[in-house]
Amino acid sequence: MVSRNLILFLILIILPDIYIYTRYIHPKRMAVWKKMAWWIPGLFILILTITMAMSKDFIPKDRTWLYLFLILFGVFVVTKAVFALFSIMGRGVSSLFHSKKNWGNLVGIVAALFVAYATIYGLFVGFGELKTRKVDFYSSQLPRSFDGYRIALFTDVHVGSYLGKDQQILKQALDSINAMDADVVCFTGDLINMRAEEIEPHRHLLNSLQSRDGIYAILGNHDYSDYVKADSAEKVVLEHKVVESIRELGWTLLCNENRIIRRGGDSIFVAGMENYSKKDDDLKIHRGDVAQTVTGIPDGAFTLMLQHDPWAWREKILPQSKAQLTLSGHTHGGQVSFFGWAPVALTYGEYDGMYKEGERSLFVSSGLGGLVPMRFGIPGEVVLITLHSGNKPQ
Repeated sequence: MVSRNLILFLILIILPDIYIYTRYIHPKRMAVWKKMAWWIPGLFILILTITMAMSKDFIPKDRTWLYLFLILFGVFVVTKAVFALFSIMGRGVSSLFHSKKNWGNLVGIVAALFVAYATIYGLFVGFGELKTRKVDFYSSQLPRSFDGYRIALFTDVHVGSYLGKDQQILKQALDSINAMDADVVCFTGDLINMRAEEIEPHRHLLNSLQSRDGIYAILGNHDYSDYVKADSAEKVVLEHKVVESIRELGWTLLCNENRIIRRGGDSIFVAGMENYSKKDDDLKIHRGDVAQTVTGIPDGAFTLMLQHDPWAWREKILPQSKAQLTLSGHTHGGQVSFFGWAPVALTYGEYDGMYKEGERSLFVSSGLGGLVPMRFGIPGEVVLITLHSGNKPQ
């Protein structure tokens, strides 16, 4: 994780320290040891960052180091970067209006304290928050027999992040899904962080999921082996373990294929497309094949498409299929939202909630967990989608 963005991490660590030191600490008359003490936290974080960047895997196997890094980076690095940004902006405004007062410093202090609060809250409280979202979807192409059909959706579990007492969060989410009494359960990828072994401590919980028409799942970008540093042969083995582990849960894993669900003489299709990631993602996992996924589905049949990355909806699914409703995850809703605005909106057009294009729709869930066990303003969620035959009432 760190190695892929090492330059950005180093800039955030070093430049704000230099700015604050040269502007507010160095000119003051204070003991040399006090001035030197300013650099100690930054130096420790710098060493920790470089050490993590040298890790063999995407994240260290000992998650303690990841949590320590996240806390220190949020509380000491991001706060100083935020203060420095507002301070520099304030200096520009002061110069423009010929004022001696830099109000940017005050704004920067308040913003930095808020960032520190958001970091601590998000790691220790926000990650454990859970909500149930209820959604209604209307389609004139849905057979009457499926009117009121209930879909329980969950995504982006990242079971490797539920360590110790945090496993209770996962249990609560899965209990909530079972309590929905859904007709079908759909999972749209990222069950693990990196390795299939992460599933084992939670197998008894994952095995508890139930629904009348089964549990359908697809792979997310983390369910492949691309985040593990290994040769191609070992990656194939690791990926096979993930696939087998999911199937051993009793889930129907769809890899560019589809299944039919019947109600009397009517039917709908559940199509599971493999991951097709955004073009500018550092890992371009383009396993998804729309044509293969919908093979055998008759024209006009109602199709529920599962695709991990919502970016594929406009890029592939809309132009290459007739799927009426696509379910996705991947974005986690950004995991962080400030006063209703999520920074992920800068990189994703569709990142949370329902989106429509004519009579076709995409629903993106903000997911349950995360590789980074932190959420602020975007709680983990499970979703109940109720299908309705006909047009939405005005």
